[in-house]
Amino acid sequence: MRQVIVVGVHVKIAVVGGGPAGLYFSVLMKRQDPAHDITVYERNPEGSTYGWGVTYWAGLLDQLRAGDPESAAVVAAASVTWTDGLAIVRDERTVHRGGAGFGIGRRAVLGLLADRARELGVRVEYEHPVAGPEAPELADADLVVAADGVHSALREAHADHFGSTFTAGRNRYIWLGTTKVFDSFSFAFKETDHGWIWCYAYGFSGERSTCVVECSPETWSGLGLDTLGEAAGLALLEKVFHDLLDGHPLIGRGQADDAARWLTFRTLTNRVWHRGNLVLLGDAAHTTHYSIGAGTTLALEDALALAAALRAHPDRETALTAYGKERRSALVPAQSAARLSAQWYENLPRYMRLEPARMFALLGQRHSPLLPYVPPQLYYRLDRAAESLEPLRRLKRWLGPRVARAVHGRG
Repeated sequence: MRQVIVVGVHVKIAVVGGGPAGLYFSVLMKRQDPAHDITVYERNPEGSTYGWGVTYWAGLLDQLRAGDPESAAVVAAASVTWTDGLAIVRDERTVHRGGAGFGIGRRAVLGLLADRARELGVRVEYEHPVAGPEAPELADADLVVAADGVHSALREAHADHFGSTFTAGRNRYIWLGTTKVFDSFSFAFKETDHGWIWCYAYGFSGERSTCVVECSPETWSGLGLDTLGEAAGLALLEKVFHDLLDGHPLIGRGQADDAARWLTFRTLTNRVWHRGNLVLLGDAAHTTHYSIGAGTTLALEDALALAAALRAHPDRETALTAYGKERRSALVPAQSAARLSAQWYENLPRYMRLEPARMFALLGQRHSPLLPYVPPQLYYRLDRAAESLEPLRRLKRWLGPRVARAVHGRG
């Protein structure tokens, strides 16, 4: 029997995972109908999140204002803004003029959204893990939202149904913080005896910035980062990126075992996004490579789309099907950009023979499907010419996907 979710009728919703997507979805549903009985279950203690800062762009604020002006206002007030981009290549600095971006501490945004949810009547229960779909907390819920991240226990219990696929990246990376406050989105690319290592850095408050360090597995092991503990590894990285950090320290997780949390990125996709009354949200449904800075934005857009689908379609099955179809389609450009961005960094030496300003220009073009198949110097000249020649610009947009398909087809 199909379940109907009608505005104005008491509906019980269980959200598993107190990240941005789960909390924001609970806010949106309470705004749609205060009669909804909503509980968010988060396995970690309140305020214990790790992740330093997250990034977003102005378009997200417009969407948040449409969904809930109150939470949009507090998120905007707690954010910092930067313009332009800075790159240090070996020891040479270059600046790229660009639009404004925003940073906010992950702990801050979670606290703000949790406060807003509780203000509207949502129960937010911390230190309350939910073991799986058969957990008693979910037994009488009309809708169960799996917002429990990339390692979602709810999704994994039905992985065959969802068609979950993971694709592992090649490079190693680590999330760090620093007391250096960056007023631009900054990069540093350093050549070592064992290959290139680089850092992305951006401010997220008046006291802290995020630093993501990345390198190939050969550079990682060649520098000894595969065997160094966190403290020794941070000391080494501080020396490598001394001119970017201006004497400020890098900050790790400070675990008791001194383990350095180097990772390889795993891209997650799912063939379908719901099963009965269970629906996937945020990182439980998809991941996109961190180098495009879209993870939090895409998670919040999931929440907006799911709430809108439930409002538009009283029949639950119809609503959840429409939500999954819409979001899978909307994600295609972001997933393509993320894949190309990750590949650009995995093939970084290809671009490092360019002078720094040209390399930085191609860094901004890393989402182009044509770039991997054209010599970098030639691509740079074509790109500059296309800025003033509309026919060449149209040819470039038309040619990129076709070249990529032809090459992959031969492979």
